Amino acid sequence: MSYLRSSPQDFLAVATPGAGKTTFALRLAAELLADGTVEQITVVAPTEHLKAQWAQAAARVGIQLDPTFKNTVGATSGDFHGVVITYAQVGLAPMVHRRRTVTRRTLVILDEIHHAGDAKTWGDGVREAFEPAVRRLALTGTPFRSDDSPIPFVRYERDAGGFTRSQADSIYGYGDALRDGVVRPVLFLAYSGEMSWRTSAGEELSARLGEPLTAEQTAHAWRTALDPNGNWMPAVLRAADNRLTAVRTGMPDAGGLVIASDHLSARAYARMLAVITGTEPVVVLSDDKTASDKISGFGRSNDRWMVAVRMVSEGVDLPRLAVGVYATSVNTPLFFAQAIGRFVRARRPGETASVFVPSVPVLLQLASEMETERNHVLERPDRPEQLEDALLAAANRTEDEKTDDNPRFTALEASAHLDQVIFDGASFGTGAQAGTEEEEEYLGLPGLLAPDQVSALLQKRQAAQVAAQQRRSAAGGAAVPPPLEEVRTTYQRRAELRRQLNALVGAHHHRTNMPHGKIHAELRRICGGPPSAQASVDQLEERITAIRAW
Repeated sequence: MSYLRSSPQDFLAVATPGAGKTTFALRLAAELLADGTVEQITVVAPTEHLKAQWAQAAARVGIQLDPTFKNTVGATSGDFHGVVITYAQVGLAPMVHRRRTVTRRTLVILDEIHHAGDAKTWGDGVREAFEPAVRRLALTGTPFRSDDSPIPFVRYERDAGGFTRSQADSIYGYGDALRDGVVRPVLFLAYSGEMSWRTSAGEELSARLGEPLTAEQTAHAWRTALDPNGNWMPAVLRAADNRLTAVRTGMPDAGGLVIASDHLSARAYARMLAVITGTEPVVVLSDDKTASDKISGFGRSNDRWMVAVRMVSEGVDLPRLAVGVYATSVNTPLFFAQAIGRFVRARRPGETASVFVPSVPVLLQLASEMETERNHVLERPDRPEQLEDALLAAANRTEDEKTDDNPRFTALEASAHLDQVIFDGASFGTGAQAGTEEEEEYLGLPGLLAPDQVSALLQKRQAAQVAAQQRRSAAGGAAVPPPLEEVRTTYQRRAELRRQLNALVGAHHHRTNMPHGKIHAELRRICGGPPSAQASVDQLEERITAIRAW
């Protein structure tokens, strides 16, 4: 083990969610306790629920941690090897924890260390409390942030571009874990549809979710899709439940999770699922004092669905989760990675995860770049407004999200349409109306498949769709003009080109083992232009020509 050979005071381990960061940390803790390097363990976790989870995991390897430690007491029983606390506790009373750290040789495990930058008091508190620690082990699955707050005890170096970038001592990315069978491959089922809403000025607007729109229009179309009173969410939840039924043929205890934006929406989605399944789902709200018990109980049960606002976005270990619905408008890479991480932990070979997402450019881009490794970069000049950490803080805070007292729009109507399936960076499918046999062909994919089998089946489904469309076109006769809805729009042309480009990128990946994100980045360097989700028809065609010439 590289850590034991070098024995550093500080060590940053970056590993994809589901790869075993907790197991690694506790193995290391046991070694350091056994050889006398440290006398006690302090684990710092992001949430209260994770405190209990860490204590349970530690007990399984003979390390007893106290998850009930309080700042006001400042000490714990001699029965324990250490404590589990939150970043908030450290921020409130750093000197309490510094005294404990000074008194006995301490290993500090900083779980999801990027949270130490969530608030200035947290970062300052972590530095003050644990500067005297003999050893500090920082863990994260998502080391990147979208602000310029340095993460405590993380080493930063200037890169070739002149930016200050975090440096990990050990990296085990999603692509590595997928190749080793440690995590599940993820199918992203992206749903678009026609959205209509009314602005504050009384103007009624309509747009197809996922079309090239302004940032404001995209946000309104997205929120219209997630509106509990519309038709998009019931159709997507019904599709997700059908997918869960298919997955359960190979994974009998497979569970589903809906990640909602706020309490009102969560309750509404739960009512929809109760109608669809005939059974009340588990509902976990951030102000519920029994939330941790509900999450743990769901993990041990055979229940089909759980609906949560933010409580299951990061770190929570529920290996039977296999189907997800991303029903929130939070679009930071950090939150998205944390959310998808809840579904990827593999228990046996062949398990797959399926996540239903709104077909909006930022999410499609994140889904197609699952294998891309990111580091925390300071002084970034291109920080998009949509990726502010304030959104992530709002998504993860303990109180409920506040609803807009003066909304700038009113959702009117929404329909759902399977736009595409994203797998291994490639896009499959030519679209399918909700509730049709074509949609069911994708929802009914077996739940136990090797990654190459998933790709082969998706290619087969897509080929069958194309052949069926050609047969319908031939049967119609050349003299019969196509109906209005079959005239190809720019949106349809872009969707076809993006699927074609993603398929070529996927093929190049399998030939060269180069990550999909790096291939896309190289194409952008050669051809110019924005990410493919925002690229024009001409730009997409240019990239297709370029990759074919490689």
